[in-house]
Amino acid sequence: MRARYSAHVLGLVDFVVATYHPSCEAEQHREAIAESVNTTWLGLDVLHSEIADSGEGFVEFQAFYRDGQDEYCLHERSRFLREDVQSASNMSQQQWFYIDGDYPQQHEPATEPKAAPVVSDKVGRNDPCPCGSGKKFKKCCG
Repeated sequence: MRARYSAHVLGLVDFVVATYHPSCEAEQHREAIAESVNTTWLGLDVLHSEIADSGEGFVEFQAFYRDGQDEYCLHERSRFLREDVQSASNMSQQQWFYIDGDYPQQHEPATEPKAAPVVSDKVGRNDPCPCGSGKKFKKCCG
């Protein structure tokens, strides 16, 4: 997951396409993937990861991005599948491939309200994060 996020930040469309499972036929969706990659990414927060008994891997994350003047949070639970692939030296190795994701309902803690998003253009390291997570900027998107 972190590698895919880093590839988005660095604009590495080929890497993102290559990490989709072959059944997703990502090459046919290259233009849409490139559009997603060419977003202004602000930060990643991995909330949970697990490997199920089925061998599938799951990663729940929040990725923060900017579109124009507005900032957004993509909250997804991604599903991955680990499969054998041939390396350049003809050795078999395992690689995780992205299959799909769903978008979990946001569950707010009953006793702890989120901090209001900051409306200032400048955010200090100890100010609440503008994404509304309730965390300090330096521990979230900073």
